[in-house]
This record gives sequence, structure tokens and C-alpha cells, in this order.
Amino acid sequence: MYDIKLGLKILKNKIKHAPSQAGVYRMLGEDGTVLYVGKAKDIKKRIVSYSHIEKLPFRLQKMVSEIREMEFIVVENESKALLLENELIKELEPKYNILLKDDKTFPHLVINPEEDYPSLRKYRGKRNDKSKYFGPFASVWAVNNALNIIQKAFLLRSCRDTMFHNRTRPCMLYQIKRCSAPCVQKISQENYQKLVQEAIDFLEGKNAHIQQELSKEMTLASESLDYEKALILRDRIKALTNIQQGQNLEYANINSADFIALVRKNDLVCIQVFFVRSGQNCGNVPYFPKQTQDAEESEILEAFLSSFYAKHIAPKEIILSHDLENKSFIEEALRTKIKVYQKGNKAQFMSVVTKNAEEALLRKVAEEASVKHNLAEIVKVFELEKTPQRIEIYDNSHIQGRYAIGAMVVATADGFDKRQYRTFNIKNQEITNDDFAMMKEVLTRRFEKMTDENRPDIMIIDGGLGQLHAVHEALQKYDLSGITIIAMSKGVDRNAGKEFYHLLGRESFTLPFQSSIAFYLQNLRDEAHRFAIGIHRKKRGKSMFKSKLDEVEGIGAKRKRDLLNHFGSVEQIEQASQRDLEKVAGISKKTAEKIYNHFHI
Repeated sequence: MYDIKLGLKILKNKIKHAPSQAGVYRMLGEDGTVLYVGKAKDIKKRIVSYSHIEKLPFRLQKMVSEIREMEFIVVENESKALLLENELIKELEPKYNILLKDDKTFPHLVINPEEDYPSLRKYRGKRNDKSKYFGPFASVWAVNNALNIIQKAFLLRSCRDTMFHNRTRPCMLYQIKRCSAPCVQKISQENYQKLVQEAIDFLEGKNAHIQQELSKEMTLASESLDYEKALILRDRIKALTNIQQGQNLEYANINSADFIALVRKNDLVCIQVFFVRSGQNCGNVPYFPKQTQDAEESEILEAFLSSFYAKHIAPKEIILSHDLENKSFIEEALRTKIKVYQKGNKAQFMSVVTKNAEEALLRKVAEEASVKHNLAEIVKVFELEKTPQRIEIYDNSHIQGRYAIGAMVVATADGFDKRQYRTFNIKNQEITNDDFAMMKEVLTRRFEKMTDENRPDIMIIDGGLGQLHAVHEALQKYDLSGITIIAMSKGVDRNAGKEFYHLLGRESFTLPFQSSIAFYLQNLRDEAHRFAIGIHRKKRGKSMFKSKLDEVEGIGAKRKRDLLNHFGSVEQIEQASQRDLEKVAGISKKTAEKIYNHFHI
């Protein structure tokens, strides 16, 4: 219900009672529907701006007209306001907020300087406060390249602790001069820690003095006739020189910065992010935020920064293509500097970022046009009443009934929605060799949790008429109105492009060979197959590498690690006496007895 006068009246009344502190505000419509979630350093000052209705874009004028209530949450500072705003937006998905679909996690390099001989490893996951993290890297290739560079220049180990503690001779990395072999004391702890600090300085961009120090050490080693040490130092200097020669001059003097460019075409917006760390390009990734119609570039970028850096660590400097209206608030919340450059090498590199954003946007426009065309064709071919908004594709995977799983993939007008993908471990082990029964179990469990929000328009099943009838039989007690179930079977000679499509009450048919709609439906089926196979392989892999220790009650990840670090292998633990088991840190007499009895009784 739109009533600009009523909305303004309610807004102005709420301004009187709004707190003049940092926090988050929610604008509510009829029946408590959340219209908008915002953050502010001073909530009262921020919502006053919405009362100047003539200065607002049409989108926000419409929002004000729907306001029927407002709620406020006061927090300690800007950082907490940003985090809370992001959590609420993700949870509530308000209709007037700019939304960012950010399900990406980026790999980092991690090192824990508090260890005696720290390792430098690739890492993706939750952070430990004791460790130092470097990145992000936009791809596995980028992080592998950085790890390769660090190994050559600083000779740090990259092996797991279990392997490190149980080696009796150096590995191949020592032979090819990419590790200093601390595992067998080829380097002292003091000298290894020096390498660690040099590597940290390099990754943090404090590398100006490193080559000079290495040159001095090489000269001293030569004068002392320690030619072996001098050769190692020479190779390290050469590695650092190669790094500098390989740097792109456009960003070689940038220590740590994210370059973020925004471009728009009609109602579609692309935000391209480039990560630069210590003069190295760590890759780039495009984003396409939603609900950006009628929003200014500043508002879109501010919403993007709030959402993106609530999940990812902000660098020392963020360089934008457009300036922000509330720049100081974002800077304080993220503890970083935000700048827009008009000239210089950073401005030149921003033009490269912007060009990449433009190209990504053109590809997105072409993809969306193709998807819309194919969805329109699906409506005609399958005689649907409306354009499908949600398509679910199902597949099963197993090896002779073992490690059986069912998989569900979801496609929308925007492409595959990986956040909606689901895996079903087959619970009834008696049916794992029966594809029909497996599909019945998967779909029954899926429909038991179906809501109006996740109700599909189309379900695609891998199989023929038998599979189709089995699905309808399994779902006969559920409301299938508005849901079209399609079984998709291999065609002549199992040739892709000649598939048969089966629907209840209709004769099976094929689509024109190599038509765009046939390719689209094949792509949907292949994605479900890829996802199912991937999950199946992970399940099988975990089973293959499952330790016998996992079967011992009360032995968790930490105790298992302590035991393996002490004995070196499960076989040695199996042969150990109870007294030997008690010598392991964290293993009590009672636990040692339990472990011993497990293997010997």
C-alpha cells in the first residue's frame, strides 16, 4: 500500500525518538514486512535524510510511502553496525536493499609465527587469532603461484605437522632448493625464524631491505669461504629479482590494495574487484548486485563494501572508481583508507579494472538474454502456463550400492543458485542398488521440507518413463499443482543432443538436434551429474582415509593429532603399550586404557 503522506508522517514521528548513536535501523511495512535495513554512525541524523522526500530517488520515495513502523538497534561502534546490518540483510532480504549474492570464499596463505618451525600453507576457512593470513587470492592458481614464489625466495616448509615430525631425511623440496629442511635440522630454529620474519615482511610489502641484507650475507659467506651458504643466498636473491622483474609496472609499488570498479548498463550493474598484494596481482572476480534500479553509484558501492568486507578482511587501502557519500563511516567501520585517483599509476590501473568490469557486464547481458530465450522456449515446448522461476534437477550416484547419495541442483533466471544445492545421503541401505527407490527417498525427503518460497516450477529427473512413474508414485500424497515433472533419458546410442523427454499424459519426444534449448537442458542435467559425482567422490574419499582411531570412543581431532604426532602412524599406536600411550600429552590413564583395549580386546 503506497501512501506518501502517511509514510512521511510515521517517519517524522519516529525521528523524534530515534537514538543519536551508532547502530542499525529497520523500516517496516504492512504486517511487519521488512522494507529496508540500514546502518549509521548517528541513526537520528541518517533517517532525517529520508524525510527530504524530493531529494530521494524514486525507489526510496516508494519505500517511504510504505513505512508503517521503524525499529532501532544501538551498537558500540561503526564496525558492529556494519556487521549487524549485513547479517540482517542476508537473513531478511528486504525489498529495497541492494543485495549481493556473495557465496565465494577465497584462499589465503597462512603462517603461525608462534610455532617453533612454522609452515606456510594454503588455507580456506575460519581464522585462528594466533596465525597470520595473507591474501585473498581470487583463484587457486594465484595462491599456488604465490606459494611457489615464497618457497623459492624464503625456503619455508609447506608440509603438514604429522609429516614434519616424522621425517628422517629431507624431502624433494629440499633437493630442488624450495625448503630449508628444518624437519632434519638442516637449519637452526633461530635461522629458520629469521626466514619466517623475512617472508612475513615480504608478504606485508616491507621488502625493500631484504635483498640488501641478503647481498651482505652472501658477501660475508664468500669471504668466509662458506660457498654452500653463499650459493643458497645467491639463489634466493635471484628468486626475489625474478619476482620484481615479473611485476606489472602499473601496480608494482602498491603494497596492499583492492581496486573496485562499478559499471552499469540499463538496470544491470557489475562490480569488478582486483586484489593486489606486495606488487603482485592476486586475481580478480566480478559481482552483479541485485535491486540496483534507480540507485546511485555511491549507494551501490557503499552497499557492496558493507556486504563484501563483512565477510572478507579489508586491505590497507581500497581504491574505487566512484567516490562515496558516507566514506568516513565506511573507513572507520573497516579500519581502512578509501580513495579515488584521477591520475597516476593507480588511476591507470583502475582503467584496466573498469575495462574488465565492462567486459564482464557484456558477457552477463549475453548470458541472461540466452537464458531468458531458453526459458521462453521451455514454456512453449512443455506447454507451461508461466515462465519458470525455479528449476530443480535431480541425480543419484553410487558404486554398486556403496556410498549412495542423491543430489539436487537449482537453476533460476540468473543461472545456477549454488546456495540452494542439496545432498541426500541415502538412509535406507537396502535400496542403494535400486535407482527408482533411491529417487523416491530423495524426493520424499525434499517435499517434506518444501515451502512456498522454495517450491519448484519444474523438476527434471535423469531417467525414462519408469523413473517418471516412480516419481509420481512417490509424490502422490503431495500437492503437485503448478509443478511440471520432466524425465530426461539418453537418446539413440546415448548421444547427447538426442535425448527423449517424458511427461505424464503426453507422448515422449525429442528436441531439434543442437538447438539452444536442447543445449540448455543438457547443461542443467550435466550440472546435476557433476555435483552428484563430486559429492559421491568426497564421501568415498573420506571413507577410504578414515582412521581406525575414529572408531575409538572419546578420541576427537585433537587427541588423534597428538597421538599421530607422537607415534607417527596408526600402526605404531596399535602396537603401543598402555604405558607408552599414557606418555602422550593430553592422554589420561583412562583414555590410554580405552585405546589399548580397543586394539587388543
